[in-house]
This record gives sequence, structure tokens and C-alpha cells, in this order.
Amino acid sequence: MNERTRSSRRRFLARALGAAGALFLAGCERLSESQWFPKVLAAGERLSEAAQTLVTGRKAMAQEFSEADLSPSFRSNGTAEPDSEAYAALAAKGFADYKLEVGGLAASPRSFSLAELRALESRTQITRHDCVEGWSAIGKWKGAKLSAVLDAVKVKPEACYVVFYCADPMADDGTDLYYESIDMDDAWHPQTILAYELNGEALPIKNGAPVRLRVERQLGYKHAKYVMKIELVDSFAHIAGGNGGYWEDQGYQWYAGI
Repeated sequence: MNERTRSSRRRFLARALGAAGALFLAGCERLSESQWFPKVLAAGERLSEAAQTLVTGRKAMAQEFSEADLSPSFRSNGTAEPDSEAYAALAAKGFADYKLEVGGLAASPRSFSLAELRALESRTQITRHDCVEGWSAIGKWKGAKLSAVLDAVKVKPEACYVVFYCADPMADDGTDLYYESIDMDDAWHPQTILAYELNGEALPIKNGAPVRLRVERQLGYKHAKYVMKIELVDSFAHIAGGNGGYWEDQGYQWYAGI
């Protein structure tokens, strides 16, 4: 598949998912409550992932660009600032007290300060963000390789997924934090990073400061912002809606490969 074809496919999938999401939220909830419709969606998702793997492979690299291709600005997707007193307190101190907790199925669970994340093996990449709302932007990201974080905590063999919990509260009482997840193939991929810089500057709050996930071969809603905690799990059975992510709990596909 050449880059022009891949680019067109990314934009088509972004727009299609956006339209599908709008239809779902506009009145298709009754279908999701039936016994048969979720099974149809799940079967379609498995076919989509299988087709993507067959065409491009799970180790394929997302297209990277030059600095001449950078977008004039990189808009915010989703939340522009978490409605959280704890997050506000961290931001007020320039995230000096930030700690990323990493645990679950890890032999050596630990937390990382922002300085410790910056000390890990990093990667800089210029990639395109494709949002399901129908827009795209190219940005230059720098961050710690997620693989370096996983190496540090010694992932247990039974771990199948990496779950990212964010600063965004999804309930009025501050519980049910926004969350997202990826599998171990994407977790170990060299382009999967915990970004702390955008276009050579510290990551802005509107773009996910102090740390956001960049998983470049998937659509924008998988790129969790304001990451506060990482959990290694063998299933989603104990997590929120059990579908692997906030938007997935609303009916979006878990695997959003592009």
C-alpha cells in the first residue's frame, strides 16, 4: 500500500467513525442494548483488525513527515483542560510534582517523575493526527518510548493490554477517570511514545500536558491525554465498561488502526 492510498484510507476511516459515532449518540442506543447487535459490532471489529494486519502488519511504521510539513497550529482534541482540582494543582506548579504510576501485571511497579520520563530512551517523530471529527494536523512529538517504561517495570508474561488512566473525571464526584488502552503489539512499537513535547516546546495543557500517549497507527481518540496512571492487565473485565476505553464504552471500535 503506497502512502497516498494509506493517507486516503486514514481520512476515510476518521470521517466514517465520526459519522458512525454521531449516529450512535443520536438515537441508536436501543440497538446496543439488544443481545445481537453488540455481537455484530464485535465481529466487524475483529474482521477490521484482521484485514489491517494482513495489509500492513502490526509492526509497520506510520508515515513520518518533515518539518516543512508541520501544521501552523495543532488544535486540541477532546478535553482542553481537565476539570480536576488535583490536576489544577499540578499545573500550577509546572507539573513539578507529577508522578506517573505504572503497575498491574508488572514485577517491579513504580512511579516516574517528569524528569525521570525525560531521562528514559526517547523518540522524536513528525506524524499526522487524524481525528474522528474529520480534521487532521501534523505535529512534531518527542517523548519517552513506552517500551522503555515497560522495560523498567518488567512486564509479566500474562499481560495482554496497557490501560492509560487520565486526569479527566468522567463523573461529577471525580470518579470513573477517562481511560484508553492498547495491546502489547502497539505498546512495544517504536513509534508508541509518552509525549512530553510538541513542536520543540513543553506539551501545552490543551494538547495533554504533561504527558500524552502517541500511538501513531491508530485514530486520534486512542491518543490518551493527561496520562496519570498506567496499568498492565490481562483483560478489561474489571475496568469501567469493560470495552477498553471511554469511547469504546460508547460504541466506538477498540482497535482504530489506520
